[in-house]
Amino acid sequence: MSTEPEPTEETEPGTRGAAPEPEGTKEAPEQEADGAGGGAAGTAESAGGGAAESVSEEPGPDAVEDGDLAGVDADGAEKARLSEAEAELAAQRIERERIARRKAEKQGPVASGAKLSGKAADLLAAVRAVESGAKPVAAVFSEPEPPRRPAQEPVRPRPVSAQALGAGGSVGAPAPGAVEAVRRVLAEGGAPEALAAQVAAVLGEGADDQLRADPWQLLRVTGVRPEQADGFARALLGAECAPDDERRGRAVTVWLLEQAALAGHTVLEMPALVTALAQRGVPDADAAVQSTIAEAEALVFQDALDPAAPEPAEDDEEEAERPVRILVGLERYALAEESLADGLARLINSVPKEDGSAADWERAAGSAEGSAAELIRAAAAGGLVLHTGGEASLTEPAALLMAARGLGLRAWAATHSPLGRDRFGALLDEAATHAPGPHAPARQVATVAGLLSGTEGPGRDADGAFDLDLLVVLDAPQLDVETAALLVESLPDGARLVLGGDPAVLWSAGPGRVFADLLAARICPQVASRRPDPGPLGELVSGIGIGELNQVEAPGKEVVIVPVRDAGEAVHRTVQLVADSVPRAIGVPAEETQVITPGHGGAVGTRVLNAALKERLNPGPGRFGGFDPGDRVAYSPAPGRTLPGQVVKADADGLHLTCSGEPVVVPKERVEQSVRHGWALTAHQAVGGRWPAAVVVLPGDAAQALSRPWVYTAFGRAERHLSVVHGVEQALPRAVAEIPAKPRTTRLPVLLGAQTPTSG
Repeated sequence: MSTEPEPTEETEPGTRGAAPEPEGTKEAPEQEADGAGGGAAGTAESAGGGAAESVSEEPGPDAVEDGDLAGVDADGAEKARLSEAEAELAAQRIERERIARRKAEKQGPVASGAKLSGKAADLLAAVRAVESGAKPVAAVFSEPEPPRRPAQEPVRPRPVSAQALGAGGSVGAPAPGAVEAVRRVLAEGGAPEALAAQVAAVLGEGADDQLRADPWQLLRVTGVRPEQADGFARALLGAECAPDDERRGRAVTVWLLEQAALAGHTVLEMPALVTALAQRGVPDADAAVQSTIAEAEALVFQDALDPAAPEPAEDDEEEAERPVRILVGLERYALAEESLADGLARLINSVPKEDGSAADWERAAGSAEGSAAELIRAAAAGGLVLHTGGEASLTEPAALLMAARGLGLRAWAATHSPLGRDRFGALLDEAATHAPGPHAPARQVATVAGLLSGTEGPGRDADGAFDLDLLVVLDAPQLDVETAALLVESLPDGARLVLGGDPAVLWSAGPGRVFADLLAARICPQVASRRPDPGPLGELVSGIGIGELNQVEAPGKEVVIVPVRDAGEAVHRTVQLVADSVPRAIGVPAEETQVITPGHGGAVGTRVLNAALKERLNPGPGRFGGFDPGDRVAYSPAPGRTLPGQVVKADADGLHLTCSGEPVVVPKERVEQSVRHGWALTAHQAVGGRWPAAVVVLPGDAAQALSRPWVYTAFGRAERHLSVVHGVEQALPRAVAEIPAKPRTTRLPVLLGAQTPTSG
């Protein structure tokens, strides 16, 4: 690795200090849960005690700090159409209803837990009573059961704010009268009236009455924190407001489970949840959890600590019972995990369709090399296959797709991002030009979001399943449980599914660790690529993947280390690298260089870096909500999804962008929440994409945000050149060697444990 010479640039952009990390639960959200902040963060902060910015924050469709979209005709709101996010939500809602109907037709759960005793037995009896509609046993709930409310519909990994939905009566938009009624209640309680549309969208019909009856329902709005909801409740209830109020205990319990989901957990262990409730000032945490379960706002599970251990015999003593752990989670994630496990079992146990003889598959495998041949043989034999490897290994699923199409299969690939789609599509095009004989069109590749929404891909058959025989999903570590469940349930019987990806990258922004859980469960064949990523960059990233930060020879300045002393110098050197050094020394223009930093806030977060880069690369007044034509942007059409793009213009319809060559119009009321400048991204936003050059910025205040997956992901976004603006000293090698991915609590391993293991 080489060191960049001293800069010659003259100006150093101003920076601001990093604010402290907001207090969180014991199961604190990950540093970069993309989509974890969101809608109400800005307005909720004005209610008091809002979440402070820190270098490690990573809210998803975050608010742009430059103000509202200006210079746009106000009449444009009347012309608003269904947005991309709305179309995706509507398509996924229909698919979830189909999944729910399918699960309702299946046989009921098998009785278990007969040998439990104490609190475990009481909780299991309680949840069974709730499921059956009966009154819970007195040992668990001493108070009469209050009227039950229906559980929240399992729609998204986090509440959907009103701004994420269209105007003018489109899908999910609350009626103006409902918004006005909520506005009056908020004003009476001293809460920001700007939250009215979000509250009405989240709580639904009668939102104003719900708030009066239970002011802590305000916690269901993204960005609102318990202390803010407490202040609102005190203003509405007066002397009746108390810390031990049962309504407060339930609302804080649900809020903690939502925060855990933002950190990647689908469930929490009971002790962790009880401890977090106590830290939030809930006097009787056990009672709060029990009340939440009784109200069907959460579910309780008992899972064996050792799923492989045999069930105790009926005549065993109580001491011989299997140890279990008690887990609590929200219904939508439980439904998703169970649907995913059922769908995977269906694929594994179904016989693939007749689509070529064994001899045909073997000939196709024989024409491939190494692990590509192994992948083709594994896909020929079973309905589910896992494939692992780095960037160079993408040639192997490409070979599988070409072989499958040569056998007459309807074969498609799906990627996490449009950048990944275009890159893999180009790889398929190249493979098709060298393949003998006729083949189907090579670019049969879509994004996962486009595949699910129906805007990309093969479409669906009469039964609502994907009209295909083989689906290869790349970037599989980015699948959260809900997305994975939708994909698997959408596959027809007899279809083949190949999940591929690099297990060392950052996990999904949404809850779950689907790919890692499947790899650990070993319920299907696994093919590990033996094709290493080439060159000094490949050597560097491969070493990071196994916990080693190696010095690599970089004769062509493929890797450059730029030491910095403080935040101001880090910002200055980053701008100098992008605008001058990399274009001059490496030949990569600024528009093909991507800056990556640990978070949005702080002295060297994306906000500060984007402001400095805009001033240098595309200065302008920012009259369109802080944007000008030519600005690089990051557009988040839905939580957890980021589309790099460029501003074209703004008019009465909204802000016009181009993302991966496709035109996108963002309605003006959604610009502040879903568009930010994109010269600098976080690693979670950049995952799935690669650029000719990457500048990874590691300021001193980012040391606590670093981990091996973060460094691996950030450094791996560079194709030809990587510059590291290095201000964390020994924190970087320590993170690579000692800090793995944060653990996530899920139920998928237990649910998969019922499947028959298959050697891979």
